[in-house]
Amino acid sequence: MTSLDKPTDNTSADDARAVTEAALFEAFGGVRGMVETVLPGLLFVTIFTINKDLHWSAIAALAVSLVLVVVRLVMKDTVKHAFSGVFGVVFGVVFAMFTGNAKDFYLPGMLYTLGLALAYIVTTLAGVPLIGLILGPVFKENLSWRKRNPGRKKAYAKASWAWGLILLAKCAVLFPLYWWADTTQLGWVLVALKIPPFLLAVWLTWVFLAKAPAPIDVFAEMEAAEAAEAAARAEEDEQASPAGGRHRRDG
Repeated sequence: MTSLDKPTDNTSADDARAVTEAALFEAFGGVRGMVETVLPGLLFVTIFTINKDLHWSAIAALAVSLVLVVVRLVMKDTVKHAFSGVFGVVFGVVFAMFTGNAKDFYLPGMLYTLGLALAYIVTTLAGVPLIGLILGPVFKENLSWRKRNPGRKKAYAKASWAWGLILLAKCAVLFPLYWWADTTQLGWVLVALKIPPFLLAVWLTWVFLAKAPAPIDVFAEMEAAEAAEAAARAEEDEQASPAGGRHRRDG
């Protein structure tokens, strides 16, 4: 193993934890991302609980999602979390309007959660844990953890198992309620289960990665390689130039 294949070990444990916290905050949207995830569904179930009107509940949820996107755009902030919320609400609204059943507003999101849980588990079994694919670019390591940093691959596998099992447990609660409970009961339980499982999965990811070897910064490696290549070319050009040749003969 060359020196480039070894994770850097000159970063203190506190610095590594701080970097991990910042990366997780960026990847998952932090407090603001959680608010953008919860607010449309909360508004939908609140209005539906009061007046049992599917149309007004759907319009309110969609409107607040669009407002969140506009606020992001005005503040020139990243819109990926707000846009994901809009798409989820749109699918829910379209599905509920099509079936005429307000409970179906939640079904696309539940199916997405189930699919995501299976994706975490399947990719981990395949040796390419999904959480590593998500966080690798954030840590500037891309896929270097797969073969060059086995300690981080193991941490990503543990984190992906945690995400998959937590989301499966959430689905085990929600899908029976979809069949047995009414719209308001399902809605309030779903809102209540939005944040706690997410925070648990993020915390476990932080625990696993904080104890793992530091990431290999492949971007820094590429920059160093490009700089070395440019220096080598410059030296070759200097030696090939007439002035360079005369200087060698004079020497």
